[in-house]
Amino acid sequence: MRLFAAMALALAAVPAMTGAVATAAEAEHPEARPFDADRNAAADILLARARALMTGKRVLVVLGGNWCHDSRGLAGWFERPRFAEMLGDRYELVYVDVGRPQRGEGRNLDVAARYGIDEIAGTPTVLVLSSSGRLLNPETATTWNNAASREEEAIYDYFADFIPETG
Repeated sequence: MRLFAAMALALAAVPAMTGAVATAAEAEHPEARPFDADRNAAADILLARARALMTGKRVLVVLGGNWCHDSRGLAGWFERPRFAEMLGDRYELVYVDVGRPQRGEGRNLDVAARYGIDEIAGTPTVLVLSSSGRLLNPETATTWNNAASREEEAIYDYFADFIPETG
């Protein structure tokens, strides 16, 4: 009986230890799943632009998908209190589900095209827009497909210190 009780206690502890490891891994590389295929992307962006016009903020459009590790990773950082506060002060944030355009299963690709991005070769693609709808980061919009492996400070600094590119 004692052997059975000891084994039961040991087995009960395994999920708790596994959970602690997962929590530590999540803390190091947070992930979120904010991409909703049923949202009306054009309406969401239009509303964000209207709010940005009233508040003087920029519009931050993240084109990605919940299937994409880098999209979830960037969104996970954005949910952290430090990021959420900074982004909330500077941006109207919109997540747009683009499906899997690399496989020919894309959606909302007209959003990217509207802002001068002809092809989404990788996700996430990150558009920083003025309230009037001008793309402010044409050179770096498509460079975020490694977002999950970027350093926290580099991501934070990019958005906190964003200076529109000329061109």
